[in-house]
Order: sequence, then structure tokens, then C-alpha cells
Amino acid sequence: MKILLLGEYSRLHNSLKEGLVSLGNEVIIVGCGDKFKQFPVDYFINAKICNDNKIANFLFKSIRKVTSINFEKIEKAIRFYFLLPKLNDFDHVQLINSDALETYPFLSRFLYKKLFTKIKSRSLLVCGDEAPVIEYLLKKEMKYSILTPYFENKSLKKQFNFPLKYITSEYRKTFNWLKENCQNLITSDLDYEIPMQQMGFQTTLIPNPINIDKIEYSPLKIENKIIIFLGINRLSYLKKGIPFFEKALEIIRKKYPEKVEIIITENIPYNEYISIYNKAHILLDQVYAYDQGYNALEAMTKGKVVFTGAESEFLQHYDLNENEVCINALPDVNDIVENLSLIIESPDLILEISKNAKTFIEQKHHYKTIANTYLKTWGF
Repeated sequence: MKILLLGEYSRLHNSLKEGLVSLGNEVIIVGCGDKFKQFPVDYFINAKICNDNKIANFLFKSIRKVTSINFEKIEKAIRFYFLLPKLNDFDHVQLINSDALETYPFLSRFLYKKLFTKIKSRSLLVCGDEAPVIEYLLKKEMKYSILTPYFENKSLKKQFNFPLKYITSEYRKTFNWLKENCQNLITSDLDYEIPMQQMGFQTTLIPNPINIDKIEYSPLKIENKIIIFLGINRLSYLKKGIPFFEKALEIIRKKYPEKVEIIITENIPYNEYISIYNKAHILLDQVYAYDQGYNALEAMTKGKVVFTGAESEFLQHYDLNENEVCINALPDVNDIVENLSLIIESPDLILEISKNAKTFIEQKHHYKTIANTYLKTWGF
């Protein structure tokens, strides 16, 4: 099998590739690397002229202020267009989402049509913001969501332009076209599966693949202080509810000055991010979630105690009645402080959750098992 994976935002496609390759398939990833995270891809289509050339960068930014034309998006489209001749003879293509090329929607549709004339088996992955997901969240039927800060303060609308763009007519048109031209709609966790189902879409939930052979599990040792890690991505600062963690950490720092060490990073490349959090016992991920995203799952694989989404829907779906695999982080500072305090004062609980997390990943997110599930879903 020769498989094309289009787009990369979280390392999901890289882990899927590793699983597919281990099963004897040939896999190519095309993408932009997701800005500062710098995820590896086989063909890089990020804008270079617009970003690397200082004169061009200044010129294009000046023009954008006057005309709203985004030359970075146009350059990405051009780079993919000239890459098309190399994208022949693939058995299947999967898009990370409807904006996998990170260009203007009308250019995306033009390029997808070109690509789809060559590849007849296709799937669309919903593992982030997407038109039906955002439409459902705007109904306010979930007790909280990534849009909760926007609902509570409409002056933040500009900071939510990225998710809200998906409900504009052009992005909706692109999603609708892909829905009609892809054989499969796949979701990666319950935060996308629930909205898609509620909006009437037939989807297949396939958990995120985690390469447990590549991510080393290290049994946690508490020798001196308990280390708490918070990695901040400014682009998703409000969506992930980071202010709740920051306020909670201020309280914890004063409450346990001799017992904890707190590490906070901001907007650093993926590899550097991983190397820094390796020594942590506890990782703070996000609060507006029902299930774990990729960042949380990788940390759980390493045996970290992760504060993330673990709502009742998640527990029910995975039949987790007894063994706690992570901490359900709520948009409530006092609740976060209470849970952190419980763990800090009960170090044995850290070790117990760490082992449970590792076992959960092995059983439900093993990259080879998940890769095989993808192949079956694609019809191979």
C-alpha cells in the first residue's frame, strides 16, 4: 500500500505513518510542520519566501494590512501545486482536516480536485476545529468547550478567529465538498466524535496512535521535589484554559514551596518541549476537553500524571471504572488546586496513576493496532 497523509498538527500523522510502515506500507506526509512545533514531514509546503526573506516578509505584511491578502497562504498553495506531479500512484489519501493545506478555501478545493483525480480512495480526519464541530459547540449544549471563554466574553472574538473561520461560507463549502468526495469521516477522540454525531454525521472513532516503541516509559522517581510542567502555546492559550492552570500554580507555589518545582515554557519547538518535560512528574494539558488530545497521550505514555480531559463520557467509552489513568481537569481553579494538593500530599498516587496511564496507552492507543484499524476503515 502507498499512502499519502496530508497535513500535520500534533504528530498524529507521524505516529500513524510509523505504524503503517511497520505493517509494510509506504507512507508520505505532506505538510507545513505546524509553525514553531516543527513536526517532521516528507514534503514541506510551508511558506519560505514570505517567512525567511526579511524584505519580502515586510512587503507582504504591508500589503496584507492594506488589502487583507495573505501571501503566506498563497505561497503554500503554489508549493503544493508544483508538488502534485510527485503525488501519483497512491492507494489512499487522508487529510488531517479540511484545511490541511492551510491556504484559502477556494485554493484548497482547486488543489484537492487536482489531487483526487489521481487518488480514488480518500478519508477526512476530524481531529481539531472543523465546520460541524464548531457549529455544534456554538449551540452551547455541552457543559463546556473550547469556545467557553468566547461565550463568557465576546470581546475575545478576535482571539477565536481561527476556530470561528470554519463556520464561514467558504470553509463550510470546503468541508461539504470533502464530505461528498471522501469515503470515510474519521474522528480521533470524543471531543470531535460527540459533536459530529450530534450534527448527524456518520463517523468512525479511531483513537490517536501512540508509538510506544519510540516514546520511552520511565518509572517515576520522587527523590526531592515533585516537578509540575506547563507548556504554553499562545495560539491555543484560551482554548486550552491555560489561565486556570496559571492561577492554580500560583496557589500551589505558595502552598508547597518546599515540595514542588514548577516549570513553564512558551512556544518552543516540539523536540525541545519534550526534552524539558521529560523530568516532570505532573503535566498540565488542558481543561476544556472530554478526552485526551495527542499531547496528553504522549505524556501518559511516558508515565506522567496528566491533567486533561477525562469526563464521564471518556470513562464510559473506554470502560474505566476503577483505575485512574489521568486527572480530569475542570475549568475551576479551586478544583485544580484540590487535585494537585491531593497528589502532592500522596506521592504513592503519582506512581499508581503513572502505571495505569502506561497500561491504558498500550491497550487502547498502540500505534500498530491503530494503524491496522485505519487500514480496515479505509477498506484495505
